[in-house]
Amino acid sequence: MLSRMIGFLLDNANPSIKLRVRSEILHDITPEEEAQYREQILREPIVQRIIACQQENGWLGDGFHGTSANAGQFENQETGTKYLAEKAVGKDTPVLRRAMEAFATVPLDDPCYRTRGRIFDEFRLAANGQNLIRCACISRAGYDDVIDISPQIELSLDSFKRVLEVDSILDISRPINRGRNLVFNDGERWPCRYHLDMLAHTQSWKSDENIKMIADSTMKLMRTDRPELIGLVPLSWVGYALGTLGAFPSQGFSIKTSTILPSPVANATRKPDLYNLEYIEWFAGCGVVPHVPALHEAVCEIADAVSNDGVCRIPVADDIFKGWGPYAGLRLEVDWRSKVRRDCDITFRALLILHYSNVVA
Repeated sequence: MLSRMIGFLLDNANPSIKLRVRSEILHDITPEEEAQYREQILREPIVQRIIACQQENGWLGDGFHGTSANAGQFENQETGTKYLAEKAVGKDTPVLRRAMEAFATVPLDDPCYRTRGRIFDEFRLAANGQNLIRCACISRAGYDDVIDISPQIELSLDSFKRVLEVDSILDISRPINRGRNLVFNDGERWPCRYHLDMLAHTQSWKSDENIKMIADSTMKLMRTDRPELIGLVPLSWVGYALGTLGAFPSQGFSIKTSTILPSPVANATRKPDLYNLEYIEWFAGCGVVPHVPALHEAVCEIADAVSNDGVCRIPVADDIFKGWGPYAGLRLEVDWRSKVRRDCDITFRALLILHYSNVVA
């Protein structure tokens, strides 16, 4: 099955996908072939837009965490670096290298971070802080061996571990506004999408014990036996209530896209339920799929959706692929104006999931 998927992608896909299949899965690419693919990738319009918006200090565009009046969808540091990394432009390609140098040299209270000079300390605020975003970008780009993010990797592990140490999120939060809202207590830990992103794209933390811990934590987050905890996500308190960076709920965590991003909580107003391949890919990268029944079931359904011609026909929510930003972004094809391009993007993500999950032959 995997060979059929690989054959389809090598015949039809974008240079980024072909390069990643050859380098990450087949491990059969030559330096000359890699250079040829990257030359094609760097000529693509979106990549050229990102290159053109790079400032003198290496910062991409005029924004950080998402779009703004001064920053387009891709012309900002977070989305730009993640897109370049996913497109496999190359770790030493000047645009990505200079963006990483900006992360290494621009202080966290610089206006580039768009926090009005405030530093939101990720060790004081559960599931929050601009440095958490920064470190997730660094890990996605493969620069964790150049820029030290080991304290944030440890924080990510501790955040998942905290789920198992407490009865529920109520133990580490407090009410405000006469009980209308909850906020995390100072100095607490709780996992969010940026912690998961960081762990999925690094290797130094991986041990059987840590993988099993993340699996156990994830299963506890997925439980639905206490209705008062389903979808319960406190805010951060920074002198006022501030939304977290996609903190996971105390219960009801979902790998379905029947959610309103960035919340990973099922929402009845959005149908149908479709798998969020981004989260499943990250969990596969963490090595936890064999230990979590819901993830194992999802991977088996993805495998069953692969046709005889190697195309994965699992239904997906288009915006999870096309909506590049802080809380989504999987499409590597230049557009989805043709069905084959859409098929290539979905099949590639399915291939990565099946390859890294190790549960489907």
